[in-house]
Amino acid sequence: MRYEIITDEIEKLMEKTMLRFKRLTLIMVSLVVLYTGTAWAQQNDPLSVPGLVTRNSQARLASEIARLSSLSGGIVGVSAIHIESGKHVSVNGQERFPMASTYKIPIAVQVLTLVDQGSLKWGQMVEIRQTDLHPGSGILSKLLHKPGLVVSVRNLFEIMMTVSDNTAADVLLSISGGPGAVTARMKTIGISDIDISRSTLEMIADSSGVRKLPPDITPTQFDQLEKEADPGVKKKMRRQFDADLRDTATPDAMVSLLRGIYRKTCLKPDSANILLDAMQRSQTGEMRLKGMLPPGTPVAHKSGTLGGSTNDVGMITLPEDAGHVVVTIFIKTSKRETLEREKAIAEIARAVYDFYLFGGL
Repeated sequence: MRYEIITDEIEKLMEKTMLRFKRLTLIMVSLVVLYTGTAWAQQNDPLSVPGLVTRNSQARLASEIARLSSLSGGIVGVSAIHIESGKHVSVNGQERFPMASTYKIPIAVQVLTLVDQGSLKWGQMVEIRQTDLHPGSGILSKLLHKPGLVVSVRNLFEIMMTVSDNTAADVLLSISGGPGAVTARMKTIGISDIDISRSTLEMIADSSGVRKLPPDITPTQFDQLEKEADPGVKKKMRRQFDADLRDTATPDAMVSLLRGIYRKTCLKPDSANILLDAMQRSQTGEMRLKGMLPPGTPVAHKSGTLGGSTNDVGMITLPEDAGHVVVTIFIKTSKRETLEREKAIAEIARAVYDFYLFGGL
């Protein structure tokens, strides 16, 4: 009787042992299948191979940028760098584009450098003569055009960057050494593909068909000359303006400058913060980089529009701890309405934002 009980217990123990063995075998087989499947996938799907994920995701973003660029009706150049990781996406990044008012960023860097060196003072007062008032964007030529205007360097800097005032830009360009000094400053900080050659007045004239600028021209006189310009001459000069290498930058060069500003490598920290703060308070180009981003997304930027060119460049702060993206979007030779070009910029900016936020790293 006792022998039978022991035999039954041995049989039950053997059954449990066999069951555990079967389960272990099943787990091992599953692991083998999973490993084999993964290895096969890596051999047959390049997107799954470590090291190729970033390159292929960047290629997909570049393809999407090319698709969205068609909305602009012109040639689009894009460059974006994620500050913290260094991941870079570039489309037509080495092609030259007219900067339009984004060229006020290099001017700002030169002004801030001279202030840091003591050559310029923020409190220095500058008389604005009527012949200093220039056409285009801003408030000086529109609201403060009566004689007797004196403005500090600090306030000229403020309105140049926040409302893109052309008069302020040309005055600051003049007192900071002129176009050649700004271009030289860019080369000093290691950026060779940004050129500053003309005042905003000269750029507007060259893009709008005004062949000869009289000395000390006023905005009213300029408007009259532009109205009287021959349509054929206007068309020819606009083509020439688009092909002119003066006052142009490559998207890669501009984004390098933006990265240097953010990282405080081309300016002292306090000066870089002054510039970034002014760019964050910019009142122009609201429908461009910021146009399709989530409400409240911090964007420090500078826009520009001239002829067939519509631009926006700046820094986007991603949510949580996802970091920061510096981005340049240039459009040239477009004949479409500004709103259509702005939509293209907004769509591209959102694609860049999503890429770096949801998997581009």
